[in-house]
Amino acid sequence: MQHLHSGNYRNEFVTHFPGDDSGDKRPRQTPGVLWSKAEPTPVAAPRLLAWSNELATDLGIATPTEQDVQLLGGNLLAPTMRPYAACYAGHQFGSWAGQLGDGRAITLGEWPIDGRQSWELQLKGAGPTPYSRRADGRAVLRSSVREYLMSEAMHHLGVPTTRALALVATGDEVMRDMFYNGNPQMEPGAIVMRAAPSFLRFGNFEMPASREESENLQQLIDWTISRYYPHISGEDAYVQWFAEVVERTATMIVEWLRVGFVHGVMNTDNMSILGLTIDFGPYSMLDDYDPTFTPNTTDLPGRRYAFGKQAAIAKWNLGALGGAVATLLPETEALLAALNSYDDVFWKKYYVMMCRKLGLETVVAEDARLINSLEQMLAAVKPDYTLFFQQLARITEAPESEAAAVEIFADTFYADPSPEGAAALLQFLQQYEKRLQQNSGDAQVRQTIMQDANPKFILRNYLLHEAIEALEAGNEAPFRQLERAMKQPYDAVHDAALLGRRPGWATQKAGCSMLSCSS
Repeated sequence: MQHLHSGNYRNEFVTHFPGDDSGDKRPRQTPGVLWSKAEPTPVAAPRLLAWSNELATDLGIATPTEQDVQLLGGNLLAPTMRPYAACYAGHQFGSWAGQLGDGRAITLGEWPIDGRQSWELQLKGAGPTPYSRRADGRAVLRSSVREYLMSEAMHHLGVPTTRALALVATGDEVMRDMFYNGNPQMEPGAIVMRAAPSFLRFGNFEMPASREESENLQQLIDWTISRYYPHISGEDAYVQWFAEVVERTATMIVEWLRVGFVHGVMNTDNMSILGLTIDFGPYSMLDDYDPTFTPNTTDLPGRRYAFGKQAAIAKWNLGALGGAVATLLPETEALLAALNSYDDVFWKKYYVMMCRKLGLETVVAEDARLINSLEQMLAAVKPDYTLFFQQLARITEAPESEAAAVEIFADTFYADPSPEGAAALLQFLQQYEKRLQQNSGDAQVRQTIMQDANPKFILRNYLLHEAIEALEAGNEAPFRQLERAMKQPYDAVHDAALLGRRPGWATQKAGCSMLSCSS
């Protein structure tokens, strides 16, 4: 085990690619480079709020000392670090945004794990970079708490994700206009240390393609394949690689839908080239089932990134990545075929996942009809998504009447179902009972499958909001409770208050129902 402040960091990204090593943090365009030197800006009084022992153990990182806390706050660098901000572009809400880049994230270096592998360690909220534009490069406590907890929660849920190693309070205050409505306020600052094999995004490839920097683009793709997809080779390596990115992205989206995660900002600069969940901003876990739900105020009224649109948006984003790759290929038929394989890959994985949520051991052709019926019923009744499947696992046979069906699921409803909704619920339960009769396993096997597929505890926005308010008031207890609970999302060992429906007061309260990108 090594300490952060004395580790022997690798710097392969900055040594492999052209960059701006001047250290100039003035906002500007940086053509011809893939990174710019950016050292963290010191803070007043860094204090460790949270540390992921599980991740630290996996990476071989020792329990932090005071010197490590100073490093986590941006006040200290290890001698072998070459900190930088990456240059990338992106499509934001469907429109080309041009150069973006790491505006408040600074990669310190690559932490070696073994002879070949390493993980990038990155500070989010560590001060300005050349890509901060008019912003200060800082992050506030509320957004940093959300990122730290959800990064680790997604890992424990079994969803492909970037991780969070540490959360540090800075001792400084940061001015933010939470809802961009002309009411800025000072908020406590914080920094998250994020960790991942790579933070490369679709936008890293869009940037050189848009600037017709073919050599940089080719070098980046070759390096990405050799480092993260070493099993790929041959004349069609670019197509093979793109097809695997398609598959990994589809897998990630299916897992989002399994647990009810809504990202909120699926711009191409927020899409990982490794198929990992990246950039936790105005996200939300689904409370009542609503395919049109978006937690992001900036996403209104179009709801481009709503829960039910995430699969389609992922394909759109893959199309943008494919467009960048296509600039290097003499013909694009195979690349287009790889993109179009997304639908088959996604739906096959989706139906397998939904069958697991229903406790079905195998998938048969008729299951598509059953799942479509389930989705239509959920949209009509709008039960709590998590609680519905918990209750469904408990029933052994379909009720005989609509009233009985409604009574069984009463604790999952936010409003009484309409007569049409009650009828749809009963009809689905009857269909489900018939399908279970064809299932090869017994009731215990079904329940085990459902318990493994359906979390009991999720990080609901109102729980996060309560924990953040308490932290700002000096009370760490609610935060610590969530920190413990998110590590055991499938176990029924939690305080009952953490497992219930969203309370009525949270429906309209700022920070509980809708959020913005402000952080």
